[in-house]
Amino acid sequence: MAKMNPFEMFLKQVDEAMPYLNVEQEYIDILKEPKEVLEVAIPLKLDDGTVQIVKGWRAHHNNALGPYKGGVRYHPNVSREEVTALSAWMSIKCATAMLPYGGGKGGVRVSPHDLTKNELERLSRAYAMSIIRFTGTDIDVPAPDVYTDPQIMSWFIDTYEKIKGRNEPSCYTGKPVGLGGSLGRGDATSRGGMYVLREALREIGLLGKPLTAAIQGFGNVGSNAHKLFGEIGITVVAASDSKGGTYNPKGLDYAALIAHKKSGGTVADYPEGERITTDEILESQVDILIPAALEGVLTEANAGKVKAKTILELANGPTTPAAEQILHDNGAMVIPDVLANSGGVTVSCFEWIQGRSGDYWSEKTVHDKLDERLSMAFHEIWEIRKQHKIRMRQAAYVRAISRIVLAMRFRGIWP
Repeated sequence: MAKMNPFEMFLKQVDEAMPYLNVEQEYIDILKEPKEVLEVAIPLKLDDGTVQIVKGWRAHHNNALGPYKGGVRYHPNVSREEVTALSAWMSIKCATAMLPYGGGKGGVRVSPHDLTKNELERLSRAYAMSIIRFTGTDIDVPAPDVYTDPQIMSWFIDTYEKIKGRNEPSCYTGKPVGLGGSLGRGDATSRGGMYVLREALREIGLLGKPLTAAIQGFGNVGSNAHKLFGEIGITVVAASDSKGGTYNPKGLDYAALIAHKKSGGTVADYPEGERITTDEILESQVDILIPAALEGVLTEANAGKVKAKTILELANGPTTPAAEQILHDNGAMVIPDVLANSGGVTVSCFEWIQGRSGDYWSEKTVHDKLDERLSMAFHEIWEIRKQHKIRMRQAAYVRAISRIVLAMRFRGIWP
């Protein structure tokens, strides 16, 4: 069977929600297409004087609820289709979290680890300049994503403000706190996932019981999940990065594993665990599986081997529709990305609000607001799931699409 690309996954997910929606077909047709996609070719001068042409994209999916919002990723496999799909998922995610945003996403096809810091800065400034007509506080507000970080956001916003000739701290989010960023942004995706998982475990009667988890992808999101999930009684026994994985049935010590990685090691060669493959991580004998890397890791080929009964999607699109059906048939519950990892964009919204008002919130305020918003979103989706006897992702799409279409109806179809 041919592999389903990310945008085809999105279309399939919309179709699976359709029987439970009371919306006109024309609005679904609109949601199945991005409003616009900008493709750019960036001439990057390398330190040796040669020039490399780098492709980049910024996709705008839908802005019925507000400005486009979504990260920018740097990755050698980024494509137009992937960026377009991610922008569509952002529309659903922002509506799921009740944010005043539509969906956008950006990507640059590059391996950032192969660039020097000066080359990375030149590329980042050139990309920000290339998409400047697509961005702005009330137009499109980019943020970090895979292999981008607060430093890259600093170059983005500095380029934007110098070209525009004004300060505009709310035109990018995910900035360093010293440049107008928000406290609580660094671990927001993982923390939001923890709040959502806590409410799910409460509903199914497992909160407070000893539970184990495996984390596939040990970057910023996966490592912060390891750190935070102990707060709700979850022991991480397996983790993996791009080099492989490690397993210890007694639990992996967060501080020791992070120290090992910072000293130049990988998760795979962590001395206090048994080396395992990435495939074995997905098939671990654990209660909770947390995909926290890239999309499409749970497929029709491996879903039947997954033993976890709860899958918390901290990555974007890690489960194909065919895999999700298999997991559901086997009694597993998938907590979808559009809810589970919406903590990052939610705190980005908080940063945007702070930037617009010139205010700074305490970390506790950010955490409390994030907890309140995502807990509310979870329970509304949970009720839809129970009412229709459908999967969590279907329920999330029913809720999100209903919100987007309501706004589209008020606006009308024009032009």
